[in-house]
Amino acid sequence: MAQSKGLTETYEALPKIAKLLIQLILGAVVGGIYRIVRYTETKNVVTLVVGLLVLFTGVGNAIAWVVDFITELLNDRITILAD
Repeated sequence: MAQSKGLTETYEALPKIAKLLIQLILGAVVGGIYRIVRYTETKNVVTLVVGLLVLFTGVGNAIAWVVDFITELLNDRITILAD
């Protein structure tokens, strides 16, 4: 039987250019959803709290969008407060 990948692993397996385009267009929403899904996989409460703040606060969206875009560009994955 084949192992199923987690949702975040599926996202991380996308080509770099696809992830950068997704971050550029939908980055504020994707960053929050990514962190909430990551919480379900790792059970790290900080990741859940940051994910909710990113989704529901305007300043959190703007900051997370920039940070996530830069980490995608440099590290090829969302790394800041997403573990």
